Amino acid sequence: MANGAGRLTGPALARYIEHTLLRPDATRGQIERLCEEARTHGFYGVCVNGSRVELASYLLEETDVRVVAVVGFPLGAMSGDVKRFETEAAVDDGAHEVDMVMNIGLLKDGEYKRLLRELRDVVEAADERPVKVILETGLLTQEEKVRACELVLDSGARFVKTSTGFGPGGATIEDVRLLRQTVGDRLGVKASGGIRDTATALAMIEAGADRIGTSSGVAIVRGLAAPEGVGGVSGY
Repeated sequence: MANGAGRLTGPALARYIEHTLLRPDATRGQIERLCEEARTHGFYGVCVNGSRVELASYLLEETDVRVVAVVGFPLGAMSGDVKRFETEAAVDDGAHEVDMVMNIGLLKDGEYKRLLRELRDVVEAADERPVKVILETGLLTQEEKVRACELVLDSGARFVKTSTGFGPGGATIEDVRLLRQTVGDRLGVKASGGIRDTATALAMIEAGADRIGTSSGVAIVRGLAAPEGVGGVSGY
């Protein structure tokens, strides 16, 4: 299988996973559990809302689990200045990476210069930390997905990401393949949105995903040992 997906061990699969909790009602106790699961299973990172970055950073101190903060989440429609400030705040609180939602309306309006400026501002505010740009592919045409990737390539960001999980539809094999085909080896591809079982996660990796954003990381890794994989809990 492509990317070695068919040969992955549990620990190797875990290194693709950004264990995610972005629900608005997430409690401190749930964030603590998220971080404990990430430590136990060796996930690449945890992905949390900005108000939980400081807590996650504290809980994961002296581990190799990365803290990923979402910015402009989940709509991406706020002022670019707000996204920049939110990025700076996340960095100050200990974020290692930033997942920013692209302004979809600006993309559809063809305001590419303004959109590129916004992307570059966030990349600059991240201060050399990797920035992933969430495209919300369920709202885009094929041509818009390609154009979005081209803008991300010009911005200095390091990844394109499929979905927030709050929009219409999540990650699809076809979208991951399109993003990989468009960016080649110049950017990473993160698949997120509705990935809840082992088979789906492996299919995303085979299609070209470098990272998997999911709230079902534990079930996905455990399912690698099961003949047919296992389903996960309700996820983002």
